[in-house]
Amino acid sequence: MDKTLIVVTGPTAVGKTDLCLRVAEALRVPIINADSRQLFRELKIGTAAPTAAQMERVKHYFVGTLGVTDYYSASMYEQDVMALLTELFKDSDYALLSGGSMMYIDAVCNGIDDIPTVDEKTRTTLKRRLEEEGLESLIEELRRLDPEHYEIVDRQNPRRVVHALEICLMTGKTYTSFRKADQRKAATGSTGHQRPFNIVKIGLNREREELYDRINRRVDQMMAAGLLDEVRRMAAYRKENALNTVGYKELFDYLDGRWPLEEAVERIKGNTRRYARKQLTWFKRDEQMKWFHPDAEREIMTYISNYG
Repeated sequence: MDKTLIVVTGPTAVGKTDLCLRVAEALRVPIINADSRQLFRELKIGTAAPTAAQMERVKHYFVGTLGVTDYYSASMYEQDVMALLTELFKDSDYALLSGGSMMYIDAVCNGIDDIPTVDEKTRTTLKRRLEEEGLESLIEELRRLDPEHYEIVDRQNPRRVVHALEICLMTGKTYTSFRKADQRKAATGSTGHQRPFNIVKIGLNREREELYDRINRRVDQMMAAGLLDEVRRMAAYRKENALNTVGYKELFDYLDGRWPLEEAVERIKGNTRRYARKQLTWFKRDEQMKWFHPDAEREIMTYISNYG
């Protein structure tokens, strides 16, 4: 039987964790985490990382493996997951990858090595411009140079905005053009990124009101579980990229006295809903994605077994 990587994705709070636990148990496989923030061991509450009980129930990879000061990238994740899959496929015909980090999932499915390495001059120039002009100026330039990527990039994440702009300015091409080239090559097999296994992509979604209600309730649950204390413990590391994350940024501003706690919590909910919309915009462009409601476990398992 051919080897198959099952990718389960969808917007934040849609219900990926519960569904994947059941799928993993049915297939007797571990779960490979594809949430870039759940890699950081200090960020358990704000990233809705799997609990100790869930990790005891099913083995997880790439959860809590990094410290917030550690450098990590999508290309490093690609290499690490590909190496892991080589081992996992020795014992099983299936592997299961789940999460909502768009770039990490793309890295495993399509590869990202064709995006040029940014030269030191461009990197230094953009770093200086970020400090002198501010993020908004660079966002506006990215909108002009690459409107397609502008629509999906996390515009509250300076690193991602700057990196896309670095590529645009260094190459004279859009960042999107490199992403699409990777995807086309992977689809046609004309690249070293062609994978030696099948990839089944399963997208989970709910009605918008239902999803938004789940997001709001999960934020309340995080606050009740001690998110504010977790943020206080991370205050000394707030400039690290790992902390440039919804839930942490808003509470740092609360601790700075920028707004009351109630408003900070509402901003977390609003920014999380906004991020969920961006995730859906990104994933719905993938024609290989098959969409299901998270409760449709039987249909999902049938789709997996019948794939190919």
